[in-house]
Amino acid sequence: MQPKTIKRKQDARGSFSRRFGTGVFGLLILIVPFSYGQATDSIWEKFDSSNTTTIDHSDWQAILDTYLVTDDPSGIHLFDYQALQENTADRQRLNQYLEQLQELDPRQYARDVQMAYWINLYNAVTIRVVVEAYPVESIMQINNEEKPNSGPWKDIHATVAGISLTLDNIEHDILRPIWQDNRIHYAVNCASLGCPNLASQAFTAANLERLLDKNAKEFVNHLRAVELLDEAFGVTSSLYFWYMEDFGDSEAGVLAHLQKYADEDLAKQLEGFEGSLDHEYDWRLNVTSTQ
Repeated sequence: MQPKTIKRKQDARGSFSRRFGTGVFGLLILIVPFSYGQATDSIWEKFDSSNTTTIDHSDWQAILDTYLVTDDPSGIHLFDYQALQENTADRQRLNQYLEQLQELDPRQYARDVQMAYWINLYNAVTIRVVVEAYPVESIMQINNEEKPNSGPWKDIHATVAGISLTLDNIEHDILRPIWQDNRIHYAVNCASLGCPNLASQAFTAANLERLLDKNAKEFVNHLRAVELLDEAFGVTSSLYFWYMEDFGDSEAGVLAHLQKYADEDLAKQLEGFEGSLDHEYDWRLNVTSTQ
């Protein structure tokens, strides 16, 4: 997820800042990753539909229950990285959970169990990466490469079935190409204010569809996803431009996707919108306001 700077229209930025106010929304970091190919590695396209075994994600749920803040007035789920960093027992719990996931071969499980596995692995790894580097202002500052502000996505953070994996591998070589479900973008979390919320529940085969839809609706109906400023101009999350191929491969496709998950009032606005779209993203850390 190597970033580059983009420019955007000043009038839209002003409106966005007024709507969100100052504080955590006072400054937008306007960077966008280069796109990646979706060459599916066929070794991961294996499932065992006859296997009814589930995977225990209770340790990840305990971490979420303790450190994820879901009632912030901003509508964004925030995480208490400092508190987790200072709690040796819970850090060990997170490490053990990740070790247990990596001891499994997800290809031995049913398709929905496997998808939940990859989403939880991605999110739990991301939390650990930030906790280990905290304090930082943005996940973009965390990397083991020589290039600064490139983020941790290209660094190896897991080994599954003997194969070393980066976060990019999990998202772009496994989840996106195998499942081809654009709701994946609402499930994997990049620890940033501009990102769709980190779900308060661990993903499982039983809640997978419900959580994917819930996360999609929550994000689409928040101003960081879309804001139509007037009939001629609107601002959306850069997420829809970086991965436009997953959303109909056009602005019209993005608008149709947004309308699908929008509440009634927003859906009516989107239905008649024929203006131009700009985009933005806030990469600052989704850290609790007490830190």
